Amino acid sequence: MKRTLSFIGLFVVFAFATAQAISISPQQPGDPSIKTTSVLGKVTEINAAAGTLTVKTDAGSVVLVNTAEKTTFDRMPPGETDRTKAIKTSLTELTVGDGVYVRGFVAADRKSIPAQQIVVVSQSDIAKKQEKERMEWRRRGVSGIVASTNPATKEVTITSRALMGGPQSVVIPITDKTKVLRYPPDSIPKYIDAKRSSFEEVKVGDQLRALGDKSTDGLRLTPEEVVFGTFKIAGGTVTVVDPVTNTITIADLQTKKPMTIVLKPDTVVRRFTGMMGGGPGGPAAGAPPAGGASPQATPQGPGAGQRPGGAGPGGPPAGGGGPNMADLIERLPTIAITEIKVGDMIIMSTLPGTDQTRLTAVSMVTGVEPLLQMLAQRQAAGGQPRPSNVDLQGNFGGMFGGGGP
Repeated sequence: MKRTLSFIGLFVVFAFATAQAISISPQQPGDPSIKTTSVLGKVTEINAAAGTLTVKTDAGSVVLVNTAEKTTFDRMPPGETDRTKAIKTSLTELTVGDGVYVRGFVAADRKSIPAQQIVVVSQSDIAKKQEKERMEWRRRGVSGIVASTNPATKEVTITSRALMGGPQSVVIPITDKTKVLRYPPDSIPKYIDAKRSSFEEVKVGDQLRALGDKSTDGLRLTPEEVVFGTFKIAGGTVTVVDPVTNTITIADLQTKKPMTIVLKPDTVVRRFTGMMGGGPGGPAAGAPPAGGASPQATPQGPGAGQRPGGAGPGGPPAGGGGPNMADLIERLPTIAITEIKVGDMIIMSTLPGTDQTRLTAVSMVTGVEPLLQMLAQRQAAGGQPRPSNVDLQGNFGGMFGGGGP
């Protein structure tokens, strides 16, 4: 859980605080980003000579912003809500892609606004902040499946499975100072959408990521922040691909019953590229050495597959001991949704809602039959190794769905 903080998520936080400060009047019907005295959106065109901006809202509305000599321009750091932290800027310093909050009186047709104030969060500043946060979660974070909870000590133990060897465990004590967040069900996990939670809501089987200071042996982590969700790992063979509705149908790996998988723009799709060395436990073909750079997921337009803000990079192996399944998956190449074919075997992560026959894919890997066969051989005790016998949750839980920004 390409787990990046979206522009609109960052900017809405700021806009909310700014709106309170200047007492914005009620929004007009229709586009929620267009209110009587403000517009929130992204810059799509700049005409410095005419003193105008074209702004597109998240809902797709286009508004012409007219500036004048008295228009003020303020640049806010991403995620900042304290208006005293704003830095004065100008029209000539804005770029296409910047997020803007425009204050003024919107025209009756809702297509233009004479700007009294323009507050901007630059796209480059957002990208820098996101990259810094991703690196911090990779360097100081752990991820895995909740194996146990201790109500007496408020400790959570998570496990992750290494590519070679058994499970690795980390104990995470949660205190009143720990920021605890939970992803809502039936959603694409985004960090900005995570809700405040508590130790009491963490359950065995949940997927969890934590950011903090690790002990020297890597077996404990003192968390500053914990993000978790009740994820499910599902798998099966693709029987139908419907590009019109952006859904696929699979025959469930265990039950063989049909299951509808919804692929949203934020769904990240990867393709398994085979094994090196030809033997069980070998790393993914083309994967960089442990600790090496891994490619970022495809950009927004997650069919393009933006890695959801709750879907940050795969964390380091819990407790050390070599790369885990999260590392393997993170290094696989991303593909377009249209490249999924009938007959592909897939595994995927989902935050299931009430309908267990219709799931929204958070992250998906296609072409996994060789990997499942390898795992089936590893766990088979004598009998015929079958991919349908692989414990998906035990082997792949924690590889998707992420945690940090």
